[in-house]
Amino acid sequence: MRGLFIASTGQHIGKTTTCLGLFSGLHKLFSPLGYMKPIGQQHITTKQGIQVDKDVLVFKKSFSLTDSLESMSPILIPTGFTRDFLDKKIHIDDLRKKMISSFKTIQENKQLVLVEGTGHCGVGSIIHLNNAQVAKELKLPLILISSGGLGSSFDDLMLNITLCNQYKLSILGVILNRVLPEKQEMIQYYMRKALKCWNLPLLGCIPFDPFLSTFSMGDFELLFQTPIITGSNYRFRHFDRIRLVATSVESYREMILPNQLIITPSNREDIILATLNKHLELLDTHKEGLCAGMILTGDFSPRHFLIEQLEKADIPVLYTPLHSYTAMQKISAFTAKISTEDIDKIKEAISIAESHIDFSLLQSALNGS
Repeated sequence: MRGLFIASTGQHIGKTTTCLGLFSGLHKLFSPLGYMKPIGQQHITTKQGIQVDKDVLVFKKSFSLTDSLESMSPILIPTGFTRDFLDKKIHIDDLRKKMISSFKTIQENKQLVLVEGTGHCGVGSIIHLNNAQVAKELKLPLILISSGGLGSSFDDLMLNITLCNQYKLSILGVILNRVLPEKQEMIQYYMRKALKCWNLPLLGCIPFDPFLSTFSMGDFELLFQTPIITGSNYRFRHFDRIRLVATSVESYREMILPNQLIITPSNREDIILATLNKHLELLDTHKEGLCAGMILTGDFSPRHFLIEQLEKADIPVLYTPLHSYTAMQKISAFTAKISTEDIDKIKEAISIAESHIDFSLLQSALNGS
């Protein structure tokens, strides 16, 4: 067995979090195990000047992988790449050779390589390297990850399986992610029935985990493209709730809750001071106090004396010149990606995904392929 290709049926389904659990479980069956993401869209530049897909960094650090970043992330699609491709400044044969060469480099001395795709099976079609085509080029069987519903999930599977069949790919099975716990038993029962039309097994049914959908201040740094100004020790603190505060300070004092992100204008110094006072009050009984975070908004940055007090209290705070309502809109439309520093979220993703995937069934499917 050379490797295993993982694709999803859509965007924001949790493919990377599922792959973390898959990799952890497969590592117990196949060692050494490799990982690569042939085509990446969201990438960063490392301190060494290497451009790499964000997910590749997560896997390399989380599992102490020794392969080079260049091999694990051979092709990146930055802004303008598609236009250059259509203008024939970039050639498909060069891309294929680079991708296959990188896979062979990683595959050497490995029992198995987990290959993560980008989005649904059709993503990348404009450059003739969609997920189905990449799996075909690498000669790999495929697992599809779908959202945790029934009818809509099956519809999405139909579209993606149709494309896979066009390229005569071997599909090993389906994993459902983010299944509501109260519907898990029902969805498992009926999805197994539905998948019989393709003779595919349901390899996993991963329940929805609210923690994996929470945001940290580190996520907001990326969203608003600005660093936090205080509380850097708690950059990866997660919040149970997000609250836009525009009420009177008297009403706010009665409704302050722990582990809450507050969004308020920077000139609402009464709200900021009320939050500080509550935090200091709770320090007597709670080691970390209020466990709050703040996004301060508006035309003027917070005054220096406030920043000093927030820094002393070690409360993570970010300032953006946007108005509070606009900031809240951006957050509502935002989907956070797991970062290498967000250790708690990585551990949670591995734990919940690995424990809800049937690796015995998956191993049988791999042997059969």
